[in-house]
Amino acid sequence: MIQAVTSKDGTPIAYQRSGEGPPLILVHGTLGVSRRWPVVPLLAERFAVYAMDRRGRGDSGDGPDYSLAREAEDIVALASAIGGAVSVLGHSFGALCALEAALLLPNLSHLILYEPALSGAPSDAIARLEALLDAGEREAVVLALFREIVEMPPDEVELLRASPNFPAMVAAAHTVPRESRAEEQYRFVPARFGRLAVPTLLLLGEHSPPSLQEPTATLHAALPNSRIAVLPGQQHIAHYTAPVLFAAEVARFLSDK
Repeated sequence: MIQAVTSKDGTPIAYQRSGEGPPLILVHGTLGVSRRWPVVPLLAERFAVYAMDRRGRGDSGDGPDYSLAREAEDIVALASAIGGAVSVLGHSFGALCALEAALLLPNLSHLILYEPALSGAPSDAIARLEALLDAGEREAVVLALFREIVEMPPDEVELLRASPNFPAMVAAAHTVPRESRAEEQYRFVPARFGRLAVPTLLLLGEHSPPSLQEPTATLHAALPNSRIAVLPGQQHIAHYTAPVLFAAEVARFLSDK
């Protein structure tokens, strides 16, 4: 059943709950939606999973003033509604949102970040996305993001293209340039996170490109209670390509005392 909370700026943020147990919020990446988590049934065997739709897609609303700060507030609104200790798992751009939200969450139990980018794509690449969107080439925006910015291999691009969720990704194409610009403008300041002592798992695909491996190393050096878990044989979408492996790594971490 779809439910919703109201974020700080009045935007409704939708989510779907599955399973029972300690609460775990899932924050999807660019083009994601709450339904685009193949690992939910696996995680729901042990956790109460709250898969949210980030603002501007799925069943969530949107606000007139977009920023990474608004995204963090959306996560805080859901965590506050849940109450008590919560864990947060973010993928890609959603991991950057989760990282910023972690500074605002007094009830955060565990943090899981899967390959956030700490610096944006080249400005000319973002300009190309904006031009494609202005021309109405929504599918081309999605494919350019996968191929040119995330640097997905062709087989993973085709896997997503064949997914039943691909039409929803195309429908959310208008959110790609704004999130890319937010990444471009983001400046990671390690000192801001020096006191973030919450246990943090940094998931990393063994074969992910350097542009995604390097931010993970940077985060590991900055976060005082973090560790890296390498997902063998995987790249940026292990929750699609190896859901059993992905869910097992998450469950192992959340079960650690």
